[in-house]
This record gives sequence, C-alpha cells and structure tokens, in this order.
Amino acid sequence: MSDPNTFEFPVIYETANGAWADDVIRGNPALESAYVAAATKLIARGAVAISANCGFSVRYQAAVAASVKVPVVTSSLLLLPALLRQLPKFAKVAVVTADSTHLREELLGVDDRRERARVVIGGIEGGKLWQNEMKRPPLPTDPADIETDVVACVASLRTAHPEIAAILFECAGFPIVSPVIRHIAKVPVYDITTLCRMTMASIA
Repeated sequence: MSDPNTFEFPVIYETANGAWADDVIRGNPALESAYVAAATKLIARGAVAISANCGFSVRYQAAVAASVKVPVVTSSLLLLPALLRQLPKFAKVAVVTADSTHLREELLGVDDRRERARVVIGGIEGGKLWQNEMKRPPLPTDPADIETDVVACVASLRTAHPEIAAILFECAGFPIVSPVIRHIAKVPVYDITTLCRMTMASIA
C-alpha cells in the first residue's frame, strides 16, 4: 500500500496524525478525528476514493465515510460478508491478521452467529512483521519474513479447518505474499489491494 507502483492508477498519501500501528490495532478512539482530517485533506488534493494502510482502520470506516462524498474502503475486512455469501454454507473463510488478539468480532461485520461460525481467524502476532510494526517509527520487514509467518499461519488454519475455501488478509502488509499463498493454497486470496482495485474500477 505504501508503494505507488502497487496500483495501475495514481495514488496520493496523507498521514493520520498519531496513527501508529499499535494504537490502530488496539483501537484508540481518539484517532477517529485524525482519520477524518487526513481524508478531508486527500479530497482537497483530488482523491476520488479513500483507503487506509491498516485493516484495523475499519474502526474508523463509518466516521470517514460520513465526512466525505467519495467511496471509502478503509479495510479488506469490508469484503468478509460478501465472501461468505459467495461460498456454499459448509465452506469457511480464513481471516489472516497481523494480530488476532485484537481482531474483535465487531470488526468483522458479521452479526449472524451461523455465518460467524464460518469465519476462522489466525494471526502472526509475535512474528517479524508484527515486531517491526509495533516500533515507533516502524522498521521495514523483509518480504521473506512476511512470507514465512503468513505461510505458517495459513498452513495451521487449513490443518484445523479443511473447509476453508477462501482467505482474506486483514493486514495491508500481506498483499506482497498474496501470489505465493494463492499458489500454495489453491483457493482465492483477497486483500486490501483487491478491494482498492475493485473500487477504482467502479469509478475510474
């Protein structure tokens, strides 16, 4: 998400003041105004859609969407209800996150208990990416280390839940390994770049 070459369309950036990864992941309500301010600045600079660089930003989705008049897709987690409906009732969706200890149920957008039972969650907390992102400022993480952590998490989830028919990456750092996981798992893998491309395709 931080590399403009990820997308086939121009990208502009603004920082939400104080939005360090640890605060966003743990859910600091004081950050809502910072997200709204950053989105407002992006609109003034010509943005036609708004996204964010952490899946836990879904906490601020409603506030940002209410503050601007363009599509807002703060998190890949917004895809989860749609993915559940695309699959047969016996199939499960695996949500792979940077920190499963803070991915609370209200962030999933799935209220029906039967549907929620079809969602399995795995995290890479304690891994290299998690350790580096928790620092202020965050340190860069070698893609090979991200791949190691994510591959291990996905393998563990699939062993425990062979019904997994799709994988959703919460973390905005995971898209770099999406092609590898698609090749290994042989199921659809969705991430924030999937949602951004879909959003831009609808308006560009």
